[in-house]
This record gives sequence, structure tokens and C-alpha cells, in this order.
Amino acid sequence: MSNNTIDSKLLAKMFMAGACNLEKKKDYINELNVFPVPDGDTGTNMTMTIMSAYKELNALEDPDMRAVCKAISSGSLRGARGNSGVILSQLIRGFTKIASEYKELDVDIITDACKNSVATAYKAVMKPKEGTILTVASGVYDKAEELRTAGEKDLASFLQKVVEYADDVLLKTP
Repeated sequence: MSNNTIDSKLLAKMFMAGACNLEKKKDYINELNVFPVPDGDTGTNMTMTIMSAYKELNALEDPDMRAVCKAISSGSLRGARGNSGVILSQLIRGFTKIASEYKELDVDIITDACKNSVATAYKAVMKPKEGTILTVASGVYDKAEELRTAGEKDLASFLQKVVEYADDVLLKTP
């Protein structure tokens, strides 16, 4: 594995770290929730969705990329709670469908996976509403594509820039 790729072990670690971080921030995310009604359960629902995938992934022993992606995708789908959980599971499903075909992920594959992630999630929502997680996901793909087109190959730099842009998009959503 080079510094410009993510293998199955690293993807699993990244997902599990992200799941734990989401759980820590669920109250903050609950406060962000205003659409379609300010019911304050988005963080809770997303956490339940992700932790279902976490448990499935954690049960695997030395999985390859296909097994990691399957655990993350099927676990999130089975654990999906509320609209936010369902949308999150579809974002994951779209991403893992592409990622599962490779042994290692690089900037190009991650960008393609982000594109499929957004397309899958938008298809799953009858009336997509901008200013939501869909908008942030679209921003992630847009920035990934911009960086890929500019020739970015350093994965750490790529991911940092994509996450920073996602934060900026989130701050602009209602």
C-alpha cells in the first residue's frame, strides 16, 4: 500500500473511527436538524445506522475490500433509522458499490465512488431537497472531481481538502 491508496484494513479503520466520531457528535447533529421538521433526532438516527454497520464490520476477521464494503453497506441498510439514516445508508451503498471492485482506493476511485454515492442517494429520495445532507454529499463529489481534474494525487491532501469543503457547504445549508 502506498501513501496514495487506501486498502481494506485502512478503510475499515477509517470507517470505524468515523462511526465513533459520529456517535460523539450526535447531539450536535440533532441540533442541526431542521428539515423537514426540527425533530432533533437526525444525529441519533444516523448514529444508529452507522453503528449497525460498525458492528457488522467489527465482526469480520482480516476482510478484503469486497467484504469491508459489503459489511458497511449491508449493515447500514439494515440499521437505517429515519430519513437521515436511510439517506446515509444509500450514500454508503453507492460509495461501496464502486469501492468494492478494487483492492485499493486512490483519488480517481474515491471520486468515482463519491459520484455514485450522490447518484444513489438522490435516486432513493422521492423529492430531494437542497440544503440537506444531499447538498453536502454533492459538494463532496464536486470538490473531489475538481481536485482530480486538477491532477491531485496525494491522498492525504485530497481528503483534507474534500472534508474542508464539505464543512464549508454544511455551514451554508439552512
